[in-house]
Amino acid sequence: MPNGSTMTNRVTIIGRGVPSNYEISVNGDIEPVDADSLEETTVVSEHAVEGVIETGVRRFQFSGELANVHMLDWNGTPASDSPSTPDVHVDYGIVGRDHR
Repeated sequence: MPNGSTMTNRVTIIGRGVPSNYEISVNGDIEPVDADSLEETTVVSEHAVEGVIETGVRRFQFSGELANVHMLDWNGTPASDSPSTPDVHVDYGIVGRDHR
């Protein structure tokens, strides 16, 4: 873990069967939890990730607070205006990397 921080928080992205882009940034550090999330994600920096999801789940663990989540569907329509963008769940205080 970068900077010795504890990553006890998790953000999960669940695809809805439509290709969608996502960007997530935090004020701490962020990294993929599982190999699938790593393979399907571009890590922009230790504070942000981006990628594309159609189906399945992407999980990231992070320290600090969630700063921004930006989702666009295949047409470029933002999450607030599109029922096709992925679901996003944020959990704070999850201890241990293998807790799912």
